[in-house]
Amino acid sequence: MSDVVLVEDSEAGPLAETIRSGAHVLAADEPAALGGNDTGPDPYSYLLAALGTCTAMTLRMYARQKKWPLQKVRVRLKHDKIHATDCASCETKEGKVDRIERSIELEGPLSDEQRQRLREIADRCPVHRTLVSEILISTQLA
Repeated sequence: MSDVVLVEDSEAGPLAETIRSGAHVLAADEPAALGGNDTGPDPYSYLLAALGTCTAMTLRMYARQKKWPLQKVRVRLKHDKIHATDCASCETKEGKVDRIERSIELEGPLSDEQRQRLREIADRCPVHRTLVSEILISTQLA
């Protein structure tokens, strides 16, 4: 997986960006309240979209492999920041911590055991694993 994503300024507004990934072109922006023109999702919405799509795809692939009667997956996500002192299970003890809430709806005549297993598999999607692992970002000027 060595896809190159190119992000560059867009004419659509002061904070608008054009995203190119292979043959796909996407827009990103900030809402008007934050100085943008709201011409596309904000960066955190794309982060949530990456986690949500990976979760849904992983569950569908797993259920298909097991020949389970999963008919539809719906993933709802929300991001916010909470005070570290409000998080008993967090290593960070000062400042704020990012929190992502993920709710997964599974449609189809699945058993309770199958539903529970799919819940466990959700945490194994590659994007989830990336988000909870140590990440090294190397930055240089071109």
